[in-house]
Amino acid sequence: MASASPATDWWRTAVIYQVYPRSFADSNGDGVGDLPGVTSRLGALKDLGVDAIWLSPFMTSPQHDAGYDVADYCDVDPLFGTLADFDDMRDAAHGLGLKVVIDLVPNHSSSDHRWFQEALAAGPGSEERARYIFREGKGKRGELPPNNWDSVFGGPAWTRITESDGTPGPWYLHLFDISQPDFDWTNPWVHEQFRNILRFWLERGVDGFRVDVAHGLVKVAGLPDYTPAPGGSMGGDTSDAPYWAQDGVHEIYRDWHRVLAEFGPDRILTAEAWVKPLSKLTDWVRPDEMQQAFNFGYLETPWDAISLRKVVDASLEAFGSVGAPSTWVLSNHDVIRHTSRLALTPPPLQGAGIGPDTQPKPDDAVGLRRARAATAFMLALPGSAYIYQGEELGLPEAIDLPDAARQDPTFFRTGGELYGRDGCRVPIPWEADAPASGFNTTGASWLPQPASWPLYARDAQVGVPGSTLEFYRDALALRSEHALGAADIDWLEFDDADVIGFRSGAVTVIANTGAGTVELPAGRIVLCSGEAGDGLLPGDTTVWILAAAG
Repeated sequence: MASASPATDWWRTAVIYQVYPRSFADSNGDGVGDLPGVTSRLGALKDLGVDAIWLSPFMTSPQHDAGYDVADYCDVDPLFGTLADFDDMRDAAHGLGLKVVIDLVPNHSSSDHRWFQEALAAGPGSEERARYIFREGKGKRGELPPNNWDSVFGGPAWTRITESDGTPGPWYLHLFDISQPDFDWTNPWVHEQFRNILRFWLERGVDGFRVDVAHGLVKVAGLPDYTPAPGGSMGGDTSDAPYWAQDGVHEIYRDWHRVLAEFGPDRILTAEAWVKPLSKLTDWVRPDEMQQAFNFGYLETPWDAISLRKVVDASLEAFGSVGAPSTWVLSNHDVIRHTSRLALTPPPLQGAGIGPDTQPKPDDAVGLRRARAATAFMLALPGSAYIYQGEELGLPEAIDLPDAARQDPTFFRTGGELYGRDGCRVPIPWEADAPASGFNTTGASWLPQPASWPLYARDAQVGVPGSTLEFYRDALALRSEHALGAADIDWLEFDDADVIGFRSGAVTVIANTGAGTVELPAGRIVLCSGEAGDGLLPGDTTVWILAAAG
């Protein structure tokens, strides 16, 4: 089937809004967001000006890792509703002109999945065991793990099973939680199951998939020992880890590409792949593989003009070399919200989180100022951009969560040494004076909401000049009006190393990452992340300018 031309591929310039369903909107008051809640709030996302939504997992799961431990890939967990609720949500989104992208988790399943339970029951050497990575242990009696790999969430990546007769059995690999056994992608059976899963959701009308751990799946034959470099980020160093970024993953995505093509040219695959350098990440978005890959190199770039220009140039060159758009992202459900992260120098490692004992704590005013400036810069760049729910409200990281309320397995598997990702996952506020700030009508909340949440509520910001919500609405409207996602950029040169700027069509974008002021060129300011008076741009501020007529 022929591909659409680059000019008509919606995903090349789309602004995609990440919905974290359990924290977006709760329709039944049980404290957990759900699909009917998503449906009820889609109008607000259309009003915001986004083009698509991406939903984090809502499939059947025991929820040991917030749904990334899937027990049934072709059903909705009752916590979130039913397949009929999904259909209603999809129809409502499509009726508003919003595309729908859903999460798919192919590296591992839940240990509760029927496939894994069948593997445990079937015994050694069975076809069922071959679905997952089981290995005999080392030592005289197999009492030691097969290798020295550690879990991304902390602790060993292997767990030994007990056979049905009570004798010690082999070990199974789980790069993440003990409840998330890794599939064995050398097994053709696994490939066929995921083709069926893709077709199930494509037939149900989804527009694409965000693929979790898209750099995993394939491991080096023999599973050799590996010791990552000290100080690495969550997931290790992809440059040489034998469980990340192996060449074999690409044939999987070529196969998936062909499956999606059966349903037309406008369905997409987006890679969550923590891969460095950018030149290697682009292997995931070659013309016969995926359409997008998250640009985590950009997300991890500090608020610094020199660093920003370097990563933008590298991104445009790398993705452009394979005919793919760059993506731009500042926050998601796995990282400290950029309203807090940009106020920390240096920020904690990805996945580590921040909490009550973190020192120094981020300054909320500094963080929000930099976050708005960084967002204005990002939304002017060519390509596709991602927004994480609540960032349009200026939400900071929820820092003061009590230990007893935490849910992230990272916190528990590291004995509390790492706070994990709960702080960016707290249910978002909609109405300042409503229970749970409008998340529901009962006041229940699966993670406690900070006392400051009503100040950020959507109804407290809508129509308020200068509010973060109105700033996002203006930026997205102007991005669309001037087709910035499809434009080329021409860099401007400045004497001040803290200043970065470029022209994109009729729009001039200037960002001041320093503390001083910068004289602005003539023209009409159409967007400013802060205040720009008397022709001067203050620090931590970004401005969009239209050239004066004539």
